[in-house]
Amino acid sequence: MRKIRLAAVFVVALVALSTGTCLAQEVLKIGVLAKDGPVKALKMWKATADFLTAGIEGMTFEIVPLAFEEVYPTIQAGKVDLFLVNSSMFITTKINYGATAIATMVNSRKGQRLDAFGGVIFTTADNSEINTLQDLKGKTFMAVDKTSFGGWQMALKEMVDAGIDPGRDLAKLEFGGKHENVVLAVQNGTVQAGTVRTDTLERMAGDGLVEMDEFKIINKQSHTDFPFVCSTVLYPEWPLAKTQHTSDDVAAQVVEALKKMKPEDQAAKDAKVAGWVAALDYAPVEELQKTLKIDAYAQREEKENAQ
Repeated sequence: MRKIRLAAVFVVALVALSTGTCLAQEVLKIGVLAKDGPVKALKMWKATADFLTAGIEGMTFEIVPLAFEEVYPTIQAGKVDLFLVNSSMFITTKINYGATAIATMVNSRKGQRLDAFGGVIFTTADNSEINTLQDLKGKTFMAVDKTSFGGWQMALKEMVDAGIDPGRDLAKLEFGGKHENVVLAVQNGTVQAGTVRTDTLERMAGDGLVEMDEFKIINKQSHTDFPFVCSTVLYPEWPLAKTQHTSDDVAAQVVEALKKMKPEDQAAKDAKVAGWVAALDYAPVEELQKTLKIDAYAQREEKENAQ
């Protein structure tokens, strides 16, 4: 009888192996731009990884926080399967590494669903020398990072459109690494003006770190149904993208699972999102890179000039 049972177990094991139904889970790594540091990135996004793991059979998802300078090397080396980065960094990965956007996050802010964001250029409220973009000439300025979309590139586009060359016209250009660092540097007078992504000032004010009336918004723009101070046009929110080696089938399962996320789910609460939608059109972001000749288009121009 014992031999019969052992034989039965052996047969079941063979069937499981032959049909691919063994218990091994496929581990998929999601790279996340940790614009405010790895600890905060994990706190925000681990529940999303758990949500996907629970919702997709046979797959386990892990979050890999990435500093600005780690994003491109990590994707190029194929160390992650999916990734969540700012919209401009996605364009660079699309052009250079064949990445594909599969979904767009929908932020939840002030009770509204927002699938677009902008940049805000600001100085202190008592700075009478800076009232327009032209007044930035000869002044010290801080942005987040050269590859930060809302925290630099959007503002750069507004400056260039206004005939300002930051490298030539600003007294000094610095990068603070985090959005909060830029706000505090302007607040304490380390620099005369700065730029961060929209909602940063309001969020910091809500946390009691600053007061909104401490700041003056430069090049202020109004957008219908957009609740934050803003100095630029709006662009589509961050995309979740797949690397070239990740299959379309896996991507489709991920998108299907994300579309089921509800605002009351823990994953949505931790990430401060209302949910996800199919990937939006990122052509406006690519046009910005073309116009400014930055990132992928700076590299392309360098290659053409070298030929």
